[in-house]
Amino acid sequence: MKIEVDRELCIGCGTCVSIAPETFELDSEGKSVVKIPQGNDEETIMDAAKSCPTGAIIIKDDNGNQIWPEKQ
Repeated sequence: MKIEVDRELCIGCGTCVSIAPETFELDSEGKSVVKIPQGNDEETIMDAAKSCPTGAIIIKDDNGNQIWPEKQ
Protein backbone atom coordinates (compact mmCIF):
# COMPACT_ATOMS: atom_id res chain seq x y z
CA MET A 1 0.00 0.00 0.00
CA LYS A 2 1.26 3.45 -0.91
CA ILE A 3 -0.03 6.57 0.83
CA GLU A 4 0.08 10.08 -0.60
CA VAL A 5 -1.26 13.37 0.73
CA ASP A 6 -2.36 15.99 -1.78
CA ARG A 7 -1.11 19.14 -0.06
CA GLU A 8 -3.29 21.33 -2.27
CA LEU A 9 -6.40 19.60 -0.92
CA CYS A 10 -5.31 19.20 2.71
CA ILE A 11 -6.89 21.72 5.07
CA GLY A 12 -5.07 20.46 8.16
CA CYS A 13 -8.15 19.33 10.08
CA GLY A 14 -6.10 16.55 11.72
CA THR A 15 -8.69 13.80 11.55
CA CYS A 16 -6.16 11.47 9.93
CA VAL A 17 -3.72 12.12 12.78
CA SER A 18 -6.44 11.35 15.34
CA ILE A 19 -7.34 8.05 13.67
CA ALA A 20 -3.85 6.90 12.60
CA PRO A 21 -1.30 8.80 14.71
CA GLU A 22 1.55 6.43 13.93
CA THR A 23 1.11 7.01 10.18
CA PHE A 24 0.18 10.70 9.87
CA GLU A 25 1.31 13.94 11.47
CA LEU A 26 0.83 17.62 10.78
CA ASP A 27 3.90 19.49 9.57
CA SER A 28 5.02 23.03 10.35
CA GLU A 29 2.48 24.36 7.84
CA GLY A 30 -0.35 22.47 9.55
CA LYS A 31 -0.73 20.05 6.65
CA SER A 32 -0.84 16.28 6.91
CA VAL A 33 2.23 14.28 5.95
CA VAL A 34 2.99 10.58 6.05
CA LYS A 35 5.22 9.95 9.05
CA ILE A 36 5.58 6.15 8.89
CA PRO A 37 3.75 4.44 5.99
CA GLN A 38 3.23 1.20 7.93
CA GLY A 39 2.73 2.94 11.28
CA ASN A 40 -0.81 1.66 11.63
CA ASP A 41 -2.56 -1.37 10.16
CA GLU A 42 -4.06 -1.05 6.69
CA GLU A 43 -7.66 -0.93 7.94
CA THR A 44 -6.86 2.00 10.26
CA ILE A 45 -5.01 3.84 7.50
CA MET A 46 -7.97 3.34 5.16
CA ASP A 47 -10.34 4.63 7.87
CA ALA A 48 -8.15 7.71 8.21
CA ALA A 49 -8.17 8.28 4.45
CA LYS A 50 -11.96 7.90 4.30
CA SER A 51 -12.35 10.39 7.16
CA CYS A 52 -10.58 13.18 5.25
CA PRO A 53 -13.21 15.80 4.42
CA THR A 54 -11.40 16.93 1.27
CA GLY A 55 -10.22 13.55 -0.02
CA ALA A 56 -6.58 14.64 0.27
CA ILE A 57 -5.32 11.17 1.24
CA ILE A 58 -4.70 8.92 -1.74
CA ILE A 59 -4.19 5.19 -1.21
CA LYS A 60 -2.70 2.99 -3.92
CA ASP A 61 -2.16 -0.76 -3.90
CA ASP A 62 1.26 -2.33 -4.37
CA ASN A 63 0.75 -2.27 -8.15
CA GLY A 64 0.11 1.49 -8.18
CA ASN A 65 -3.65 1.22 -8.70
CA GLN A 66 -5.60 3.87 -6.81
CA ILE A 67 -7.99 2.29 -4.31
CA TRP A 68 -8.98 5.47 -2.42
CA PRO A 69 -10.64 7.74 -3.24
CA GLU A 70 -12.52 5.48 -5.58
CA LYS A 71 -12.37 6.70 -9.14
CA GLN A 72 -15.71 7.54 -10.67
